[in-house]
Amino acid sequence: MDVKPDRVIDARGSYCPGPLMELIKAYKQAKVGEIISVYSTDAGTKKDAPAWISKSGQELVGVFDRNGYYEIVMKKVK
Repeated sequence: MDVKPDRVIDARGSYCPGPLMELIKAYKQAKVGEIISVYSTDAGTKKDAPAWISKSGQELVGVFDRNGYYEIVMKKVK
């Protein structure tokens, strides 16, 4: 991934909806244009976070399978 996140949330070990709630909390604190990355070991986050990002009108940068966890990256666009 070439995009460097402005904020990284390490929610590994937390179960859904914990990682999604942490992502939403970071989103509310972020400025427009910031890139937020969340790490999660919960497989539900891989589906739930992109759905929330789309529903809220933000930009999904990517969903990546890392060594034993998922990284979901979004950009706050409004």
